[in-house]
Amino acid sequence: PYYIDLNQNLYLQAYLHSSDPNLVVFVDTCVASPDPHDFNTVTYDIVRNGCARDPSYATYSSPYKHFARFKFNAFEFISRHTTVYLQCELVVCRYGDFSSRCYQGCLSRSKRD
Repeated sequence: PYYIDLNQNLYLQAYLHSSDPNLVVFVDTCVASPDPHDFNTVTYDIVRNGCARDPSYATYSSPYKHFARFKFNAFEFISRHTTVYLQCELVVCRYGDFSSRCYQGCLSRSKRD
């Protein structure tokens, strides 16, 4: 566990353990939940389909393309849950493959007619 105060920024870094220098890491989805076993019932989207859902979410550049760095502001669920669990989905792509998910950025769904 990592302990921080409410409203403090939480900085995260994910990286790929690989000897291939031509891989890129992209944060596609990151969801918070008060229950470590249920990320569907009571959840809060920080990032969904590459789109920031939390206004405090920000990404940081890295000199290494196999690193993903980001931050968001710590919160609690409806003042009843002081512990928050994260589940993030990362995508790994070939560097320079502009048709891959890593280079598409935010994918917002279009509304149906």
